[in-house]
Amino acid sequence: MLRRLTGTASRGFTLLELLVVLVVLGLLAGLVAPKYFSQLGKSEVKAARAQIEGLVKALDLYRLDTGHYPSTEQGLAALVTHPGNEAKWGGPYLQKAVPADPWGRNYAYVAPGEHGEYDLYSLGKDGQPGGDGENADVTSWE
Repeated sequence: MLRRLTGTASRGFTLLELLVVLVVLGLLAGLVAPKYFSQLGKSEVKAARAQIEGLVKALDLYRLDTGHYPSTEQGLAALVTHPGNEAKWGGPYLQKAVPADPWGRNYAYVAPGEHGEYDLYSLGKDGQPGGDGENADVTSWE
């Protein structure tokens, strides 16, 4: 009787059963992965919008103190370090350094801007002007 129990208990999976499981897992991954990666791209765009909103608020505080926005030459660094020629500077206006956009590039800042007193934007995932979806520019004026 002991011999019969050990003979049936040692049965494992066949190669065919393992291959079927791997194919099913591959099909599931093929269905789920595109949806996951599209959500990841959307979250990067949302993060860029949130960072721009935070920078806009810091720029507005800078303007309240000094009476004007930083020049293009001063750039966003004026939100963190005191520009030598600003007597009314009350910063730093950001708790940390100016962040890079979610794709690792610096935000573009131009003052005066084409769309207002300043233009603040990221060129999106592709780093090129224009584009659609994840590659679209993320701007402070829209």
